[in-house]
Amino acid sequence: MKEKTKIANALQHLSPDLVSEIMASAIVKQIPKENEILREGQYIKVIPIVLEGLIKVFTRHKDKELLLYYIRPNESCIMSFSASLKNEPSKVFAITEEDTTALLLPVERVANWINQFPDINTLFFQQYNLRYTELLDTIHHVLFDKMDSRLFEYLKEKVLVTNNNPLRLSHRQIADELGTAREVISRTMKKLETENLVKQHPNGIEIL
Repeated sequence: MKEKTKIANALQHLSPDLVSEIMASAIVKQIPKENEILREGQYIKVIPIVLEGLIKVFTRHKDKELLLYYIRPNESCIMSFSASLKNEPSKVFAITEEDTTALLLPVERVANWINQFPDINTLFFQQYNLRYTELLDTIHHVLFDKMDSRLFEYLKEKVLVTNNNPLRLSHRQIADELGTAREVISRTMKKLETENLVKQHPNGIEIL
C-alpha cells in the first residue's frame, strides 16, 4: 500500500486512463546505493521516476566529471527522456546517491503515450523548467564563483537533498562531483573551517 501511495503521488497530475496505462506497463525497481543506472553513450530503454531515494546526474569531459543535478522523489530524468525521444545515446551518466525505489517507464510505450495522452507532457516538461534553472545555476557557479563559495553551496545542497548533517563524504568524492582536484577541496575545506562555516569530524563534515 505504501508503494502504491508513492506511485499515486508521482502521477497525481496525470489522467486516470494514462495512470492505468503506466501501471500496466511500468515496473518498480529497488536500486542499491552507489549503483550506476545510466552510462554515458548508452541508449535509453527505460525512463525512471524516483519514488523514494535520490539519484545524481553527471556529465564527463576527458578525465573530469561534474555533478549537474539531483533527481528527487516524484521527479524524472529529463536527459533520459530527451535522448530516448531522439533515439540518441545518453550524454550523461547517473548514479544512485542512496538506496532508491524507481518506477521505470518503457521508452517504446512513452513514445505512444505522448500521442495518446497529451497530459503526459505535464510529467516531463515541468522537469525541463526545473533542470534548466539548475543547469544555469551550475554554470554560474563554475564560471563565476570562487571555489570556497562553490564548495559551501554544494555542501548546503547535499544536506538539503539527503537530510543528513554531518555528511559522510570524502574529499575525493567531493572533488569528483565538483570536477576539481582533491588537494583543492582539502585546502578549501580548511578555509571554510577557519571561517566557522563547517566543521570536519572523523565521521563526516558538518555544516554550521
